[in-house]
Amino acid sequence: GFDIAEGPEVETDYYNFEALNTPRDHPARSLHDTFFISEDVLLRTHTSPVQIRYMEKNRPPVYIIVPGKAYRRDYDISHTPMFTQIEGLVVDKGINFKNFKWTLETFAHEVFGRDRKVRFRPHYFPFTEPSAEVDVSCNICGGKGCRTCSNSGWLEILGAGMVDPKLYSYVGYNPEEVTGFAFGVGIERICMLKYGIDDIRLIYENDLRFIKQF
Repeated sequence: GFDIAEGPEVETDYYNFEALNTPRDHPARSLHDTFFISEDVLLRTHTSPVQIRYMEKNRPPVYIIVPGKAYRRDYDISHTPMFTQIEGLVVDKGINFKNFKWTLETFAHEVFGRDRKVRFRPHYFPFTEPSAEVDVSCNICGGKGCRTCSNSGWLEILGAGMVDPKLYSYVGYNPEEVTGFAFGVGIERICMLKYGIDDIRLIYENDLRFIKQF
């Protein structure tokens, strides 16, 4: 099973970026609109820093789920400045892409139903290699294509990948002995896709007419 791990929401640049293979000159930093408190202190942009903090203090095997709030300077129908993220991290001997794929397919089927198709698309994240985004077939059109899925027939649900061996150097693990995978999912996005909510901001407006539907 998985243990629950938590960490600070006010984080350092080191844990939020550098220890996750994103140095100061790395172009991937442009993916984040970050709330900086000072030059080296910020509101975490994801829950991934907990992965590094946990591995620093614990030897393999690692099986953790990391729930928590994250913050980005973004506000529209699909983004809010604060959102809830859940990450998973598995590090052990013999972990491979088959384990990775089975875990995420099982998650998708348990949440969205076993009748939904699941696909993996190549993507880029600084701290995983190879990386993927995971989609499920659109529940509105049945995969035929509609406005909700941008006529693709698919809806993105999470990002994931095999842990980049470079990360192990930050925590004292031997990449010759262990491998692993990580995934991250936004809870509000899952709610939007599962229940057909078209504006994420409704979740935080405390409108009883909306809340009582659930």
